[in-house]
Amino acid sequence: MHDKKRMFGTNGVRGVVGDMITPTLVLKIGAALGSMRKGTIAVGRDTRTSGEALVHALKAGLLMTGCDVVDMGILPTPALQYIIKIDDRFAGGAMITASHNPPEYNGVKVIEADGTEMADDEIIKLENRFFADEFDAVAWDSVGREAAAPERIEEYIQAIVRHFPAGIGNGMTVVVDPGSGPAALTTPLILERMGCRVHTINARIDGTFPGRMPEPTPEGLQPLSEMVIATGAAFGVAHDGDADRAVFVDNRGRYIEENYEFGLIEDYVCRRNPGGLIVTPVATSRLIQDIADKHGCTIDYTPVGSIYVARRMIDLISQGETVSFGGEGNGGLIYSDHQFCRDGGMTAAMMVAVLADQGEKDLAVLIDDLPVYHLIKEKYPAPDPAVLVRTVEEAFGGEIVEKIDGIKIIRADAWALVRASGTEPMVRIMIESRDPGIADALYQEIVQVIGPG
Repeated sequence: MHDKKRMFGTNGVRGVVGDMITPTLVLKIGAALGSMRKGTIAVGRDTRTSGEALVHALKAGLLMTGCDVVDMGILPTPALQYIIKIDDRFAGGAMITASHNPPEYNGVKVIEADGTEMADDEIIKLENRFFADEFDAVAWDSVGREAAAPERIEEYIQAIVRHFPAGIGNGMTVVVDPGSGPAALTTPLILERMGCRVHTINARIDGTFPGRMPEPTPEGLQPLSEMVIATGAAFGVAHDGDADRAVFVDNRGRYIEENYEFGLIEDYVCRRNPGGLIVTPVATSRLIQDIADKHGCTIDYTPVGSIYVARRMIDLISQGETVSFGGEGNGGLIYSDHQFCRDGGMTAAMMVAVLADQGEKDLAVLIDDLPVYHLIKEKYPAPDPAVLVRTVEEAFGGEIVEKIDGIKIIRADAWALVRASGTEPMVRIMIESRDPGIADALYQEIVQVIGPG
């Protein structure tokens, strides 16, 4: 029995299809999940070419343990999570996706009955079953049954639209780039039903991702920017491969760094819910703190990873706290009055509400009004990342530090985070300041401590 994860990362298990990710591996994950969560399991997939083969393997593993399976077809990860959350019949679920990874990747995210991703302690139990081949296979007359319910994606679309006043997007033109992923089935419809005039690009489902890669980058979104300018749109929105994240370009076609997106929506939410808690990882920009302070809100910091944000939000609410909002600085935002997972469709809809609320101000002006922070991000290869983190901890021990995830050095005019990567043998370094010179000086201090990369 192991007490650490060996296969799953922060957001499920992922790898290259035919190399790490095979139908055999996915079948065994299905059998392990079915052995742990007896009952009806909901499954779905993104648009990757390997998805169909792998979802059949997943279902085979679940059915052999006596679970019934409902296949939701191709849909965003947050859509599957929402359907599981609202339907008491489901004992859990699994999504075949590699999110933002390139087309040759795929993977599995495991979902609990409340719609959240499975927590680390339960994932370790699942992995222990997987590696020991401990599956509760049933007799021939108890094998599970399969049903299909692709139409249930509509419940997710309706849930988001219902959050906003009817016609809130009337007169607003928007451009949607689902990147050939499952958001092609949801985000254009959500925004149309809110009253927007919607143009699309890369909106045909295609697992070869012909228009751009599943990770929405400033370079990959150049065609989206051009279409925003050509159509006079209020904004452009793009999704990653499973649509749990959303990123934006403004009305001038400029890519909005995701911390600023978080800040804008946080400002909108906090104005309506002053004094609540904002839950976010230690790697998020100080901009989020600035906006929270403006509305009398408090930041509650977590380790890096959306699952830690979601579970912390649930824990705080169960303790009677008011949690206004949560999310990461990568376009993955979590709405406590909707569901406890990153939701790109909801984020796209929220941007319509933000602009409708501002009246005359356009998105470019709103972004330019926010304080500018300078961010340095570096990776350092390290055979034993924990040793490097400890070295930094000892060197800066006399300063204000946080040890929520790695070591965070906190100064009045800057902060630095040094943490072991969850996926590779390396240390990640993040430094932020309003002043680029101060950020660079702090970076050099850290480099002197850990040596050249």
